[in-house]
Amino acid sequence: MSLPLALAQPHPALEGHFPGEPIVPGAVLLDEALYAIESAEALRGRLWRIDSVKFLAAVAGGARLLLDYERTASGLIRFTIRDGDRRIATGTLVAHA
Repeated sequence: MSLPLALAQPHPALEGHFPGEPIVPGAVLLDEALYAIESAEALRGRLWRIDSVKFLAAVAGGARLLLDYERTASGLIRFTIRDGDRRIATGTLVAHA
């Protein structure tokens, strides 16, 4: 499934990360991705463990991001955050027991 990933503008995390050339912190990207997946899949209230994550490129404030994800039969969620054709981050989430 593919979803737009909307970051609040202006996002408060951009102010100090890095002044003059702000980029979106990885923790904000993960938080927004998790919120989007939980909302789309009606999974709110679950606890998650980040099984893996790899940040591939920096994101400037105001970028229009897309979140691609899939749920496996075992419950693992694989995701990719991208800006057009450029991959920003990839990873997997596991529901915490």
